[in-house]
Amino acid sequence: MQLCLPLEYSWAKQVPQALVIPGCAVELGKPEFGNIIAAKRLDSTESAPMSKGLIDLISILDIEPLEVNLFRGNSPKTSWQRVFGGQVIGQAMVAACRTVEGRLPHSLHCYFILPGDPQIPIIYEVERLRDGKSYSTRRVTAIQHGNAIFSIMVSFHVEEQGSFDHQDKMPDVPPPEKLTAEEVAKQPMFREMPDFIRRYYESDRPIELRPVELGRYFGQKIDDGRIHVWIRTASKLPDDPALHMCALAYASDFSLLDAVMARYGRTLFDKRMMPASLDHAMWFHRPFRADEWLLYAQDSPSAQGGRGLTRGLIFKPDGTLVASVAQEGSVRERK
Repeated sequence: MQLCLPLEYSWAKQVPQALVIPGCAVELGKPEFGNIIAAKRLDSTESAPMSKGLIDLISILDIEPLEVNLFRGNSPKTSWQRVFGGQVIGQAMVAACRTVEGRLPHSLHCYFILPGDPQIPIIYEVERLRDGKSYSTRRVTAIQHGNAIFSIMVSFHVEEQGSFDHQDKMPDVPPPEKLTAEEVAKQPMFREMPDFIRRYYESDRPIELRPVELGRYFGQKIDDGRIHVWIRTASKLPDDPALHMCALAYASDFSLLDAVMARYGRTLFDKRMMPASLDHAMWFHRPFRADEWLLYAQDSPSAQGGRGLTRGLIFKPDGTLVASVAQEGSVRERK
């Protein structure tokens, strides 16, 4: 039997952890930055309010402090042969957040250097580059087998009132309620839907995905290359803004390179493809919750020389632009 340790925990500070595992519920404190999250053991008569998906995501992001500025993260047990890029981004962001107080991330820029080995832990080393009046900067290096596999710079900003405030409009697409498994099953193409798309609708995934342009999975070409996916965490998260940013950073690597393939009526799930993320950048604009539906609008302005550039804008259902993403990836065909 696994035990749930009743220790206080903060996503923003280096303090003892509360291990969130099956059979544990989360009790929330005040919904403010640096919120202390406590876990308690459920009686056998109680039912856990969290699905397996949430427990998996929390455990993925719940890195272990080893020493000042040094952390250890683990990979979930899957059949993947290499570590998912979003996992390394999310864990590295958590490591950076635990060395900063009173301010939230506003941007990150990272490079994937070597494939990660999911069979062994990842060590995260944080460098405190700057703590100014308004901004803080952290560099985090992910290490396996003595080699750097990933490097990220995260910038933090104190809350500030500005003179300018504008944003792009959200694309007009069907809401996620129209893209449920039940609604999709009504479409004639459902019987021929590939297994990897069916898995988008499984409830035990850490991130729920509801693609809008389903026809492209059957060879339909998207002339302008613009595609849309609704995303959210599988279950409710604690009220900690830093945690929601880390969760969205984790999710932001899902499906983004697939935008490269939209013009060709193909997907990265094509067995002829060998995709790999090379770098990733993200900017956080406005408050949001990662456990509520967000529209991920993606496009690819260029592909050449075995590389493809992709961009993403992430909106709340009310049209608020909450984050922007850019990524270049290797998109090669097997020969």
